[in-house]
Amino acid sequence: MTNSYASSACAHLSEVFAHDIPLTAALAVQVCAWDGLSLHLKLPLGQNLNHQSSMFGGSLYCAGVLACWGWLHLRLRDAGINTTHIVVQAGHIDYPLPVLADAEVICAAPDAAVWERFFKMYQRHGKARISLSSRILTHDGQDGACFTGQFVLHS
Repeated sequence: MTNSYASSACAHLSEVFAHDIPLTAALAVQVCAWDGLSLHLKLPLGQNLNHQSSMFGGSLYCAGVLACWGWLHLRLRDAGINTTHIVVQAGHIDYPLPVLADAEVICAAPDAAVWERFFKMYQRHGKARISLSSRILTHDGQDGACFTGQFVLHS
Protein backbone atom coordinates (compact mmCIF):
# COMPACT_ATOMS: atom_id res chain seq x y z
CA MET A 1 0.00 0.00 0.00
CA THR A 2 1.24 3.46 -0.79
CA ASN A 3 1.35 6.09 1.92
CA SER A 4 -1.17 8.24 0.04
CA TYR A 5 -3.58 5.30 -0.24
CA ALA A 6 -3.19 4.48 3.45
CA SER A 7 -3.74 8.13 4.40
CA SER A 8 -6.80 8.30 2.15
CA ALA A 9 -8.23 5.12 3.69
CA CYS A 10 -7.65 6.44 7.21
CA ALA A 11 -9.30 9.76 6.34
CA HIS A 12 -12.24 7.91 4.78
CA LEU A 13 -12.76 5.72 7.85
CA SER A 14 -12.48 8.74 10.15
CA GLU A 15 -15.29 10.39 8.17
CA VAL A 16 -17.43 7.24 8.32
CA PHE A 17 -16.93 7.02 12.08
CA ALA A 18 -17.82 10.71 12.54
CA HIS A 19 -20.90 10.50 10.31
CA ASP A 20 -22.29 7.03 11.04
CA ILE A 21 -21.05 6.25 14.57
CA PRO A 22 -21.28 9.47 16.64
CA LEU A 23 -20.00 7.72 19.79
CA THR A 24 -16.53 7.80 18.24
CA ALA A 25 -16.36 11.55 18.93
CA ALA A 26 -16.94 11.06 22.67
CA LEU A 27 -14.36 8.26 22.74
CA ALA A 28 -11.96 10.51 20.78
CA VAL A 29 -10.87 7.44 18.81
CA GLN A 30 -8.38 8.17 16.03
CA VAL A 31 -7.72 6.14 12.89
CA CYS A 32 -3.93 5.84 12.68
CA ALA A 33 -2.92 3.26 10.08
CA TRP A 34 -4.25 0.88 7.45
CA ASP A 35 -2.04 -1.36 5.33
CA GLY A 36 -4.67 -3.60 3.77
CA LEU A 37 -4.12 -6.29 6.39
CA SER A 38 -4.34 -4.50 9.72
CA LEU A 39 -6.08 -1.45 11.11
CA HIS A 40 -4.60 0.60 13.95
CA LEU A 41 -6.66 2.97 16.08
CA LYS A 42 -5.66 5.15 19.03
CA LEU A 43 -7.85 5.46 22.12
CA PRO A 44 -6.81 8.28 24.47
CA LEU A 45 -6.94 7.69 28.20
CA GLY A 46 -8.18 11.20 29.05
CA GLN A 47 -11.58 10.85 27.39
CA ASN A 48 -12.01 7.24 28.54
CA LEU A 49 -10.89 7.43 32.17
CA ASN A 50 -12.73 5.55 34.91
CA HIS A 51 -12.85 6.00 38.69
CA GLN A 52 -9.73 3.80 39.07
CA SER A 53 -7.59 6.13 36.88
CA SER A 54 -7.48 3.48 34.16
CA MET A 55 -9.31 3.04 30.86
CA PHE A 56 -13.05 2.40 31.25
CA GLY A 57 -13.98 -1.16 30.30
CA GLY A 58 -16.91 0.02 28.17
CA SER A 59 -14.59 2.25 26.16
CA LEU A 60 -12.21 -0.67 25.62
CA TYR A 61 -15.12 -2.81 24.42
CA CYS A 62 -16.29 -0.10 22.02
CA ALA A 63 -12.75 0.37 20.69
CA GLY A 64 -12.44 -3.37 20.11
CA VAL A 65 -15.69 -3.41 18.15
CA LEU A 66 -14.71 -0.28 16.18
CA ALA A 67 -11.35 -1.73 15.15
CA CYS A 68 -12.99 -4.88 13.79
CA TRP A 69 -15.89 -3.01 12.18
CA GLY A 70 -13.46 -0.52 10.62
CA TRP A 71 -11.17 -3.31 9.40
CA LEU A 72 -14.10 -5.04 7.69
CA HIS A 73 -15.34 -1.78 6.16
CA LEU A 74 -11.92 -0.95 4.70
CA ARG A 75 -11.22 -4.49 3.51
CA LEU A 76 -14.58 -4.57 1.72
CA ARG A 77 -13.88 -1.14 0.23
CA ASP A 78 -10.55 -2.45 -1.08
CA ALA A 79 -12.54 -5.28 -2.71
CA GLY A 80 -14.86 -2.77 -4.40
CA ILE A 81 -17.75 -2.96 -1.92
CA ASN A 82 -18.30 0.41 -0.25
CA THR A 83 -20.89 -0.27 2.44
CA THR A 84 -21.63 0.41 6.08
CA HIS A 85 -24.21 -2.41 6.30
CA ILE A 86 -22.05 -4.17 8.87
CA VAL A 87 -23.37 -5.09 12.30
CA VAL A 88 -21.81 -6.79 15.28
CA GLN A 89 -23.91 -9.83 16.13
CA ALA A 90 -22.02 -11.06 19.19
CA GLY A 91 -18.92 -10.05 21.07
CA HIS A 92 -16.69 -11.16 23.90
CA ILE A 93 -13.90 -9.29 25.62
CA ASP A 94 -11.25 -10.23 28.18
CA TYR A 95 -9.37 -7.65 30.27
CA PRO A 96 -6.05 -9.25 31.28
CA LEU A 97 -4.35 -5.97 32.33
CA PRO A 98 -5.44 -2.44 33.20
CA VAL A 99 -4.82 0.15 30.51
CA LEU A 100 -3.19 3.14 32.23
CA ALA A 101 -2.24 5.30 29.23
CA ASP A 102 -3.36 5.97 25.66
CA ALA A 103 -4.01 2.67 23.95
CA GLU A 104 -3.30 1.28 20.51
CA VAL A 105 -6.13 -0.86 19.15
CA ILE A 106 -5.26 -3.35 16.40
CA CYS A 107 -7.42 -5.55 14.22
CA ALA A 108 -5.41 -7.88 11.99
CA ALA A 109 -6.70 -9.89 9.06
CA PRO A 110 -8.10 -13.34 9.73
CA ASP A 111 -6.69 -16.31 7.84
CA ALA A 112 -6.98 -15.90 4.07
CA ALA A 113 -9.30 -18.93 3.85
CA VAL A 114 -11.69 -17.35 6.38
CA TRP A 115 -11.79 -14.13 4.35
CA GLU A 116 -12.33 -15.97 1.06
CA ARG A 117 -15.19 -18.04 2.51
CA PHE A 118 -16.84 -14.90 3.91
CA PHE A 119 -16.42 -12.95 0.67
CA LYS A 120 -17.78 -15.77 -1.53
CA MET A 121 -20.76 -16.23 0.79
CA TYR A 122 -21.57 -12.53 0.53
CA GLN A 123 -21.28 -12.57 -3.26
CA ARG A 124 -23.59 -15.60 -3.51
CA HIS A 125 -26.21 -14.73 -0.89
CA GLY A 126 -25.92 -10.99 -0.17
CA LYS A 127 -25.23 -11.81 3.47
CA ALA A 128 -22.25 -13.29 5.31
CA ARG A 129 -20.77 -13.63 8.79
CA ILE A 130 -17.15 -13.41 9.90
CA SER A 131 -15.34 -13.64 13.23
CA LEU A 132 -12.77 -10.88 13.83
CA SER A 133 -10.50 -10.11 16.77
CA SER A 134 -8.79 -7.01 18.04
CA ARG A 135 -6.22 -6.28 20.71
CA ILE A 136 -6.07 -3.19 22.89
CA LEU A 137 -2.47 -2.70 23.95
CA THR A 138 -1.05 -1.22 27.12
CA HIS A 139 1.68 1.44 26.94
CA ASP A 140 4.32 -1.32 26.88
CA GLY A 141 2.67 -3.42 24.17
CA GLN A 142 0.93 -6.03 26.31
CA ASP A 143 -2.70 -7.06 25.89
CA GLY A 144 -4.86 -4.84 28.05
CA ALA A 145 -8.02 -6.18 26.43
CA CYS A 146 -8.77 -8.77 23.75
CA PHE A 147 -12.04 -8.58 21.81
CA THR A 148 -13.55 -11.21 19.50
CA GLY A 149 -16.80 -10.62 17.67
CA GLN A 150 -19.10 -12.00 15.01
CA PHE A 151 -19.83 -9.43 12.31
CA VAL A 152 -22.60 -9.70 9.74
CA LEU A 153 -22.58 -7.99 6.37
CA HIS A 154 -25.87 -7.64 4.53
CA SER A 155 -26.99 -5.96 1.32
